[in-house]
Amino acid sequence: MPGKDDQTLGFYAEEAGAYAGRNRQAEHHRIGLFTARLAPGARILELGCGGGQDSEEMLRRGFDVVPTDGSPELARQAERRLGRRVRVLLFEDLQEGAAYDGVWAHACLLHAPRPALPGIMDRIHAALRPGGVFYASFKAGETEGRDSLGRYFNYLSATELRAVYGAETRWQSLEIEEEMGSGYDRQPTRWLHALAIKAP
Repeated sequence: MPGKDDQTLGFYAEEAGAYAGRNRQAEHHRIGLFTARLAPGARILELGCGGGQDSEEMLRRGFDVVPTDGSPELARQAERRLGRRVRVLLFEDLQEGAAYDGVWAHACLLHAPRPALPGIMDRIHAALRPGGVFYASFKAGETEGRDSLGRYFNYLSATELRAVYGAETRWQSLEIEEEMGSGYDRQPTRWLHALAIKAP
């Protein structure tokens, strides 16, 4: 099952400049909770880096960050911000094994078609070193659909999200927190924030 939605990628291709250039602050609070579990200088893979704001902040904090995005257009925008290469990577093409101390996936896996999510989680789990830290955020809901901008979202409940992570034995811990917020469409949004530690 492909881990991408062509209509969503088309949206980001057309809107790359506006999307990357908006006045969005890095997720300082979430980055702090994530990096507090990592050793100084740890190697972090960012999936779906968008305009590169979060990678920029993690680099500023001294981490070895590998920024990636599934959209070539957004990757080029992030390269301008970061002054370094941003790899174009679809979730389904992640093939590394035990290569990262952390994986950061803010507001990107929410675009992966529901049937593809378990396989993508398998790939992320494999890419993490034992004890590695994995953060991801999703828009909460009960059924998949599109927003007013035509983007696909998998809209998971907390129970569904926990199931996507697979067998509990794969993770030392998995915390899911819900909060209200917004997004690029400026609509009130229930967010699920998941922080997982790979079993040693």
